Amino acid sequence: MSTLALASAGASPLHVNQIVAWMVGEIPEARLSQLVDQRGIASTPDDFCIKALRGAGAQRQLVEKIRKAHPATSLNDECTPKLERIGKLAQQQDYVEVERLLKELVQQDPANAAYHFALGAILRREEKWDEAFDEFSESARLMPDLSETHSRLAFLFFRSDDPENAIAEARTALSMDPGNAEGYKLLGLGFYGSGRYEAALHAFQESLASSPSNPDVYYDMGMALRDKGDLTGAAAAYRDAIRLKPSYWEAHSNLGLVLHDQHKLDEAIVEYQEAKRLAPNEPAVRSNLGSSYCDQGAFDAAIREFRDLARVAPTWQAGHACMAKALMAKHEYEAAISELRLTVEQNPTGAAEHRVLGQALMLTGKDQEGLRELQIAITLNPDSAAAHHYLGTAFNSLKDYRRAAKEFQEALRLEPSADNHYYLAACLINLGSYDEALAELETAARLDPEKPVYRARKDELLRIIKAGETR
Repeated sequence: MSTLALASAGASPLHVNQIVAWMVGEIPEARLSQLVDQRGIASTPDDFCIKALRGAGAQRQLVEKIRKAHPATSLNDECTPKLERIGKLAQQQDYVEVERLLKELVQQDPANAAYHFALGAILRREEKWDEAFDEFSESARLMPDLSETHSRLAFLFFRSDDPENAIAEARTALSMDPGNAEGYKLLGLGFYGSGRYEAALHAFQESLASSPSNPDVYYDMGMALRDKGDLTGAAAAYRDAIRLKPSYWEAHSNLGLVLHDQHKLDEAIVEYQEAKRLAPNEPAVRSNLGSSYCDQGAFDAAIREFRDLARVAPTWQAGHACMAKALMAKHEYEAAISELRLTVEQNPTGAAEHRVLGQALMLTGKDQEGLRELQIAITLNPDSAAAHHYLGTAFNSLKDYRRAAKEFQEALRLEPSADNHYYLAACLINLGSYDEALAELETAARLDPEKPVYRARKDELLRIIKAGETR
């Protein structure tokens, strides 16, 4: 049923205090004008109501429409001066004070659904998600026929990883207002949250049919296309969002992620740099920029970015592995180890984290510590060829050749590379098993004939064998 049908079925005319509250709650003015046309005005607004409308940012056209509307009663519509102050403070983005004043209004008039709606919107702005949900739920209970309330609930359900309820609320909103672009957008997010990407994209297209200049819808499309695996489509969607809103740092950042996935590191860095310019205190942007520098091999730039990130957001936890990689490339092993220890603290069950820390410890001569980390890595992931290889290297460094050979044999089982054959051969030589070592070197040379060290070591071993035979 459309909103117009609901009005004809008995939806109450609007009070101006409701309209002001909905403006504070960021319902678009065009939509409020539509609601005035559909439901009418309950009574003639007093001067405080007109001041409150203007304080909340109402344009002249809406104010005049309300002034000239034929009221349903002969009464005057009275607005508290507090409402004018709330509208002005909301325009100034003083959300803490707006929240305090709205809570007072809700306490004075708990049956006013619009006050609950406005308070829910402010609480959502402040990321007080549970409180916002309670206010929107109460608003929906008091006035179940306002589609925007169901759209807001749909968003909160989506954000709390409850896509099915998000879809249900979005559909409720659309049943009341079939052309509601926000409803289609939230329906798309619900489908996206449940992994139904085609349905999500269809809903986003429906939203754009009603509101073709909404950059947020293109942003949401970008997310769905990226997760669907359509990187080209995702990049195009993010570029559309940026075209409509050049200051959209989140779109620049997500476009950087897509370009990174496409191995277009230079372009990704440009997008991250723009996102950083627009949102200099966003740690995720700096972390992603540092990672792209690292993958590009620009290790000095990566180190500078991560050190700047540590200064701007000292509690930020991501990026330590990339910082360690950059420091390792610069042979700053002790600093790299400090970063790697943080990665292990953050993910103590991460086999790769323990393995890389073990490798770094071995490079600095901390053999026993390195050995322990590599053994933990294998316990966590017994099928890691790299972990077995580096544990074999650790045992070899400690001259425990039998255990080293066992690890290289295990690495070979998992990854029969020329390098693993070569390292196993080195252990076998130290154990005096020359014939077996020769076979391993021959295999290594055959697998990678371009690497001269394998053939050179094979020739050296043949000379050793021949010298032993002539004694």
